[in-house]
Amino acid sequence: MRAVYPGSFNPPTIGHIEIVKAAIKSFHINEIHLVISKVALGKEKLIIPSASDRLEIVNKSLLSIPEASVFETTKQLIADIADGYDLVVLGADKWAQLHDLAFYKNEIHMRDCLNRLPALAVAPRNDIQVPKEILLKVSDEINLISSSEVRRGKLEWMTAEAKKYAKANNCWGFD
Repeated sequence: MRAVYPGSFNPPTIGHIEIVKAAIKSFHINEIHLVISKVALGKEKLIIPSASDRLEIVNKSLLSIPEASVFETTKQLIADIADGYDLVVLGADKWAQLHDLAFYKNEIHMRDCLNRLPALAVAPRNDIQVPKEILLKVSDEINLISSSEVRRGKLEWMTAEAKKYAKANNCWGFD
C-alpha cells in the first residue's frame, strides 16, 4: 500500500513521526511519502524556512523509518497531492480544512475534490470530531502536538533534527 501525508511540517514534530509510524503499522504501508507544497495552501506567506529546507529536515527526521520518504510539490489541494495513492494520512485539523469551502473555487469544486480522495486515515487533534471509521489510532500524548504550538514555545515537541536546524538558524522559537 502506498500512502501520502501532505503538510507544511513547519517544523516537523514528534507527533508527525508517531503518526507516520501508526499509519505504517495500522495499514501495512510499504511506502509513505510526506509531501511538502512549495507554497502551502493557506500558508502562502511562509518563506523561512523554505520548503527545500523543511524537506531536508523532515528527511533527516525520518531516517529510522525505511518506508518513509519526503517529496516537494507545486500542488496545493490534498485531492491533487493524493492522486495515485491508496491512502491519505492527515491530522484532524487538515481533515476539517478538506470540508472548508474557503479552500475551493466553489461548492462543486469542493465536492469534486472530496470525491477524488482515496481512503483516509485521520489522526485526532484537540476536540475536532472525526468519523471513527477514518480515525487513526495514535497515543493520546500526541493529540495536542502541533507545529503551531511548537512555534509558540513547545520546543520539546520538535524532532531532534528540527531543533538542530532551529538553533543553527535562529527560528522556531530559537530566535
